[in-house]
Amino acid sequence: MRKISLHGGHSGQYCDHARDTLADIVAAYHGAGFECIGLTEHMPPFGDAGLYPDEIELGRTSGWMEARFALYVAEARSLARAYHDRMRILVGMETEWYPGCTEWVKELRQYYALDYVVGSVHHVQGVCFDFSRESYYKVAARCGGTSRMYAAYFDEQFEMLREIKPEVVGHFDLIRLHDPDYLQTMAEPEVWKRIIRNLEWIQGAGAFLDINARALLKGQPEPYVCAPILDAAAKLGIGAAYGDDAHGVADVGYGFAQVEEVLAVRKMRGPEASIAPILGSLCG
Repeated sequence: MRKISLHGGHSGQYCDHARDTLADIVAAYHGAGFECIGLTEHMPPFGDAGLYPDEIELGRTSGWMEARFALYVAEARSLARAYHDRMRILVGMETEWYPGCTEWVKELRQYYALDYVVGSVHHVQGVCFDFSRESYYKVAARCGGTSRMYAAYFDEQFEMLREIKPEVVGHFDLIRLHDPDYLQTMAEPEVWKRIIRNLEWIQGAGAFLDINARALLKGQPEPYVCAPILDAAAKLGIGAAYGDDAHGVADVGYGFAQVEEVLAVRKMRGPEASIAPILGSLCG
């Protein structure tokens, strides 16, 4: 598997829960032998209601965060030029998905002329579920139980897919994050039918699944996406892209060998095989 990461590059400069400078993280990718990387800092929030708890605590505002995002794009483009003959750098963003942000995501993408987006869902019913274990179980209770939270998550993910049309679908099954019985929950008919529906959309759109190694870093037994969903995706011929979801230099390239093995077993095509139809010749 060629060394390509399409979900990475969160830095302490431009993300409050990350570490290190963007330049140091890019240098680490180059040192690790990556030939193409995608920088995907989080999008700035749509209004102050979209701020995360740690951002509120730090006194951030949506306007301040948009200004910081503009600095990120400018530096990322500068780094792409500096490395152009050594490593291909794509400048993108990771989305959020909550009520009211649809047009905002589209505007950001167009205004900053981003190379691509990673479509991610971190909220259910407008409430963030992945900030902490406590927040996860609060959202589950709000939904009426874990399986209903999964169903709501995949419904909102489907809406995100149709509206944003991301090239890469970020950590498809992030909703299993604090569920020790996620395999059983995934298998419930009302959950599984939604998973298949979303995968069929991804297949039709020619998008890629982010095989996100950060799950391994956090002690999960397998990356996002889990084995049953990957098997279903492989049968549909969906492509997969490694993502370390790096939040600092130490995370760069984490779990690459495990992800390579996971994809090899299923003979899933990677971005090196067909990135051109999605991103032009950016990683070709």
